[in-house]
Amino acid sequence: MLKTLLWRGLTIIAICLAMLGVILPGLPATEFILLAAWSSAKGWPAVNFWLLNHKTFGPMIKQWRTHKVIPRKAKIICGISIGGSAYLIIISTMELWVKSTFALIMLLVLLWLLSRPEQVHTTSS
Repeated sequence: MLKTLLWRGLTIIAICLAMLGVILPGLPATEFILLAAWSSAKGWPAVNFWLLNHKTFGPMIKQWRTHKVIPRKAKIICGISIGGSAYLIIISTMELWVKSTFALIMLLVLLWLLSRPEQVHTTSS
């Protein structure tokens, strides 16, 4: 019971963060939707079903689950968000080590994101 509540709590948090990510520059939505899909599959079948059959999110989640594919449009939006966040961090009054740490993390996320395929590659024999 507690395990189910934890999965559901994570699902709710991820969906809320994804919704904020649609509105706020610098906060990605795609990653949080994928997190919500993963956590709902563990403990909230009804929400998992809803996400998988969602007009916008469903195809992306299915592509990720079956082929580890992230569509180009999602990569572009995420890249723009990361760039905007990096700019805001650079002009902020944070300590240099904090700025550097955030920049490194964002660079690593961007490199990982760009390394994912954009479409399913099929080979004919």
